[in-house]
Amino acid sequence: MGYTKDVIKGVSWTGSLSFLTKAVGFLETLILARILVPSQFGAYGIALLALGLLETLTETGVNIVLIQEKETEPYISSAWLVSIGRGLIITLLLYFTSSFVAHFFHSTDALFLLQLVSLVPFLRGFINPSVVKFQKDLLFKKYFWYQSIILFVDTAVSITLTYITKQPLGIVIGLLAGVVVELCLSFFVVKPKPTFSFRKDYVSKIFHRGKWITMSAIFDYLFFNADNIAVGRLLGAGSLGVYQLAYSLAVMPLVEISNVFAFVTFPVFRKLFHDTQRLKNAYIKTMLSVFALSIPFVIIFIVFPELFIFILGKKWETLVTILPILSVLGIVKSLSSSAGILFLNEIKQKYSTNITMVTIIGMLATLIPFIHFFGIFGAGLSALTGAIAAVPLIVYYTVKIFRERTGKE
Repeated sequence: MGYTKDVIKGVSWTGSLSFLTKAVGFLETLILARILVPSQFGAYGIALLALGLLETLTETGVNIVLIQEKETEPYISSAWLVSIGRGLIITLLLYFTSSFVAHFFHSTDALFLLQLVSLVPFLRGFINPSVVKFQKDLLFKKYFWYQSIILFVDTAVSITLTYITKQPLGIVIGLLAGVVVELCLSFFVVKPKPTFSFRKDYVSKIFHRGKWITMSAIFDYLFFNADNIAVGRLLGAGSLGVYQLAYSLAVMPLVEISNVFAFVTFPVFRKLFHDTQRLKNAYIKTMLSVFALSIPFVIIFIVFPELFIFILGKKWETLVTILPILSVLGIVKSLSSSAGILFLNEIKQKYSTNITMVTIIGMLATLIPFIHFFGIFGAGLSALTGAIAAVPLIVYYTVKIFRERTGKE
C-alpha cells in the first residue's frame, strides 16, 4: 500500500478520533465552565502544570525508541520496567513538593488536587508498552476504539463528579478513572504482555537516544507552559483559568491537527526513509494539509470570539481579548510540530531541541514585560513572538536535510 493510501486511511481513523476527542472535550468544557469558576479551573491547571513538568523532566523516549527499532517485542519488558520506575519517581516528587507548588501559585485550593493527581504517573507506569504497536503497525482502527473507551470513561466520571461536588476534584478523579481503564485495556487488547525481565542494552539505547528527546521535551514544556506559569504566578489562579481555557479552545485544536498527521506520518516517513523524493513529496503534502485544515479555525477565533462568551457565560468574558492572538499562535505551532516529525524521522532530535530553545528564548525575553503591560494578552503575544522567532531555523533545517540527502544520492 502506497504512502497516500496509508495516510488517507490513517488520517481517517486518527482524524475521527481527534474530532471525537475535541468534540467531547468541548462539550465537557461547556458543562464544567457552567459549574466551576475561573479560579477553580486555575487550581486544576496548577496541578496539571506540576504533573507535566515532572513527566517532562523524566522523559525517557521509550516509545520513540520502540518505533525506531525494527523489532519491538524483545524490548517490551525492559521498557515496562523503565516506565514503572519513572512513574514511581514522579509520584513521590509530586506528592512531596505539592505544598511548595501550591504556595508558589498562591493557591491553597490546588494542594489536595496536586496530591491526588500524583497517583496518575504511578498508574501510567504500569501500562503495557506494547500499545506503541497501534502506531508502529498502523493499526489506527483499533487505536480509535481503544482511545474512545478511555475518553468516554474519563469524561463521564469527570462531569458526573464535578456536578455532584461542584469542585475540580471531580476532574482529577475522572482523569484517574481513565488511566485505570487504559491500564486494564493495555493488557487485554495488545500483545505481547511484559514481564519482570530486563535488558541492559535496551536501557542503554534509551538513554543514549533519549537525551535529545528529553531535552527537546523540557524545552517544549517550557514553550507550552512558561506563559501559564507566569500568568498563574503574576496574575493569580483566576487569570490562569481564563488563559488555559482560551489556550485549550484556540491553540490545542490546531496543535491536535498536526498531532494527527504526526501520528500517521512518522511510521510512514520511516518506511520512505530510503526514497528521498517520495519523502519530500510526503512532507510537503503534510505541511500543506495541516495549514489548510487550520485556517478555518483561525478565522472563527479572529472574527467571532464573542461566540464563546455567549456559550460559556459572562464570567469568561476576558476570553475575547486573547482568543484571536492565540489562534494565530496555534497555526504557527501546528506547522512547527509537523516539521518536527521530519527531524525525528532523520534521527535529528537535536534539531527539534535547538528550535524549541529558540522559541523559549524569544518568549522568555518578552514574557514578564508583556504581561506587566498587557496582562493576559501579553502572555499570548509573548508566546507568539517565541514561535515566530523559530520559523527561520525550521526552514533552514528542512532545506539542509533534503540537500544532504540529495548530495548522497
